[in-house]
This record gives sequence, structure tokens and C-alpha cells, in this order.
Amino acid sequence: MQIIRMNEIEGKTNPRGVVAKQLISHDNTRVMNLNLNPGDEISAHKVPVDVFFYVVSGSGTIQIGEEKAVVKATDIVLCPPETMMALWADQGEAFSVLNVKTPNMK
Repeated sequence: MQIIRMNEIEGKTNPRGVVAKQLISHDNTRVMNLNLNPGDEISAHKVPVDVFFYVVSGSGTIQIGEEKAVVKATDIVLCPPETMMALWADQGEAFSVLNVKTPNMK
């Protein structure tokens, strides 16, 4: 059995300026824990694979395509391939999400 202790993994600031922890990376999937501080954002971009976001803690805004919604802990948001997505920690608190890509883009 492999146990991943998310709180023990060191985060690194990614090119979008957000602290990210790589939790899983293999051919079938990639899971990153994105940790946004109040006021942080991940600007609009798209990727060629399926993505979903699982909100671990806090709340913030996620945009998928033309739709925006405020989401909170335990919400899941789906994003099809080649669809613009963006995230904002705009609710006055830290915003932590799992970003799951299938298959892995490598």
C-alpha cells in the first residue's frame, strides 16, 4: 500500500506563481495540490486533456469556459479538454484544490 501524505510533500512555486505539490504522476494521471493564498490567481489557460478540480479547503472562484462559480471544500468541478480554465482565491481565505489531469500530459 502506498500512502501519500499531502501535508508532508514540499510545495514549489509553479510558473503561474502558485505553490503546487505534485502528488501523483504516471502515464494515466497527474494529481497536483494547488495552494492559493488570498488574492492569488491562476490565469486562463487550457490543456489538451480532461481535468477536474477537487476543492480540499477554503473557497474561491473557478471559471470553466464562459461559466464562473464560487466553490468550497468538497466541491468537484469538471473541465473538458481544450476548454479555458482559471482559478481565483477571491473569497478572503486560502484556497486549496487538487488538479487532476487524465491522461498525464508529461
